Amino acid sequence: MEKAMFTLKTARELKGLTQVEASKILGISKDTLSLYERGKGFPDVPLLRKIEELYGIPYDQLIFLPIDYDKIVNKV
Repeated sequence: MEKAMFTLKTARELKGLTQVEASKILGISKDTLSLYERGKGFPDVPLLRKIEELYGIPYDQLIFLPIDYDKIVNKV
């Protein structure tokens, strides 16, 4: 069975969080989170673990690309 895949933006939206709220919880700036969501950067391992916990989605189901692939495939 295929796993559902989610972009960071969709994972955040599914939790009902704004970029400002999520970035505060993660301890990073809104600009840094925006870079990750647009595929312009990648979090280090400790931050990746925080993202997994916050969004409730394992890292291997997160897509670090600025596309809506997840919405198309998962029909989110």
